[in-house]
Amino acid sequence: MATNGTAADSALITLREPSSAAAEAYRTLRTNILFSSLDRPLHTLLVTSTAPNEGKSTTLANLAVTMAQAEQRVLVVDCDLRRPSLHSIFGLPNERGLTSALLEQGEGPLPIQETSVPGLQLLPSGPLPPRPADLLGSRRMGVLIERLRTAADIVLFDTPPVVAVTDAAVLAPRVDGVLLVLQAGHTRRDRARQARQVLEKVKANIVGVVLNGARLEQGYSY
Repeated sequence: MATNGTAADSALITLREPSSAAAEAYRTLRTNILFSSLDRPLHTLLVTSTAPNEGKSTTLANLAVTMAQAEQRVLVVDCDLRRPSLHSIFGLPNERGLTSALLEQGEGPLPIQETSVPGLQLLPSGPLPPRPADLLGSRRMGVLIERLRTAADIVLFDTPPVVAVTDAAVLAPRVDGVLLVLQAGHTRRDRARQARQVLEKVKANIVGVVLNGARLEQGYSY
């Protein structure tokens, strides 16, 4: 399915500038995650941040692209039921999605959409509910996660910032790993420590941290 190019191209540097340092950094991140899961298979990965505007959704989307380019079947799920953005990044509609699947509770086809990247699919948020944390912590969500595991080689979940609301903490124990995104020059150290404490308290498996916006040294090359 073709995407709305303007929305997708602006955020997906792995497609727009595949030879750039940023795109290479995403490929390195992909490799590190794959190698970190040699002893403990990683089929579901949650991506969160400490606060808004730290680039978690953009990080997840570009990571998903590089994984699909490595011939994996990738499914991204927008669990940010407060400020969903993955449908905009990939230029796809959001009339039906995760919340639709949870409310319908049927065995029919899930409202998963194909993106323009071969091997990469999206389950958008769908209509926003009044109490997102309750929905993400429900028994229905647990059943859906198990169903999604069989739909792809790896499933990436985008959630709201872990310090701001409880959504990510509720979902973190149900997935194989958690990736925490920080923004250089923006993320406060006390918030980063608090985010780690929240995740450790719920016994989440933190597989790593991504630092966005870090400056490269002058003259840096291969």
